[in-house]
Amino acid sequence: MHDDELDSEELPPSKSQLKRDAHALQQLGIDLLEVSEDTWQALLLPESLVAALKEARHMPSRGARKRQLQYIGKLMRDVDPEPIQHYFEQLRLETRNQARKHHALENWRDRMIQEGDPAIEEFLGAHPAADRQHLRQLARQAKKELATGKPPKSSRALFRYIRDSG
Repeated sequence: MHDDELDSEELPPSKSQLKRDAHALQQLGIDLLEVSEDTWQALLLPESLVAALKEARHMPSRGARKRQLQYIGKLMRDVDPEPIQHYFEQLRLETRNQARKHHALENWRDRMIQEGDPAIEEFLGAHPAADRQHLRQLARQAKKELATGKPPKSSRALFRYIRDSG
């Protein structure tokens, strides 16, 4: 068998790849600093890693903190990163879903202000418990404030009402 016929599976990872992997684990450890200690317990992190994370949170010195983060990266090599990565993926997904919902509410508010009754009727079709009269009043006031250049007090109130009705 010749060297060029070897599968990539048989080759050991390059030094650069090992460094990238180590850096990724260190970054995962740094990300853990941003979540609560209850989350650390839920992720079943080893006690040595939890202690290192706690210590890193209280380090004011840049040099000492950098060394501590490297130590956390070293400890992360002994931890299965899958549950931690899954937790952060779920967190990002939840954040995106909240942003999507917020944009949908903003869209309803803007449509009600600009289109008036047709948009309100469409909203009421999806949310029959909402108060038609209150929605119309808030939309009219918000449109008037927009036209006169006043602060969007009614627009904010309309947004809150739509959010709470959904």
